[in-house]
Amino acid sequence: MRAMTLSKDQKKYLRGMTHHLKPVILIGNSGLSDAVKAEIELALERHELIKVKLRGSDREARTEAITTIATEHRCELIHAIGGVASFYRRHPKKPKLAIPDS
Repeated sequence: MRAMTLSKDQKKYLRGMTHHLKPVILIGNSGLSDAVKAEIELALERHELIKVKLRGSDREARTEAITTIATEHRCELIHAIGGVASFYRRHPKKPKLAIPDS
């Protein structure tokens, strides 16, 4: 399954929805362990739109972790600022969020 590609307007819409969200995944100094990856997978399956907080990493390590999450979990990076990133992956059978067409 390939990652979806969202338009600029769709990302803007989803970014607005992330403002009230609290991070559901906290990544500590250990980085992306198998347990953290499993939690990310469950969170995307359950919520579609999630926030991830990356602690204790320098900028380069955070960027690498964000890229790894987007690639391995076939999700779209919506926004990243500082140590917080938001991701979206539409549920294949029961989508919860209605996003406007591009």
